[in-house]
Amino acid sequence: MAYTNALSAYKETRIKTASQGQLIIMLYDEAIKQLDHGIELLKLNKTAKKDPARIEKSSKAILKTQEIITELMVSLDFEQGGEIAKNLFSLYTWFNQELLQANMRQEPEKVEQIRTMLIELRGAWGEVVVKTSADGLNKPAAGINIAG
Repeated sequence: MAYTNALSAYKETRIKTASQGQLIIMLYDEAIKQLDHGIELLKLNKTAKKDPARIEKSSKAILKTQEIITELMVSLDFEQGGEIAKNLFSLYTWFNQELLQANMRQEPEKVEQIRTMLIELRGAWGEVVVKTSADGLNKPAAGINIAG
């Protein structure tokens, strides 16, 4: 019990003290983690007897990823981000549409494609955070809700 409370306190402190760039990376990491879980369950359902509990769990993991992507969408700054923000918004919209279809059709391959693209974007954001660690992007963030 004490371990759980300590872990929760650590996670909360980590989030509250993270920079904007670090929070974005945390969102990507969690989205990828959720998709990994969803893909695993979808594949199990394709190779083994379909289990309604697995379908529900995979659906929840994919829905959580869609919520994270939506959070990334609403955190975009179109004034400062310009064309890049617009392109990311379009890409995030497409991700959510594809995940919706993949979830309804129980298609792990489509989910894996989105996962691959999220990993690439996460890598790009990682580079941005490293390069701008001295700039304003790495100041503590306010207004990004990753609690879900």
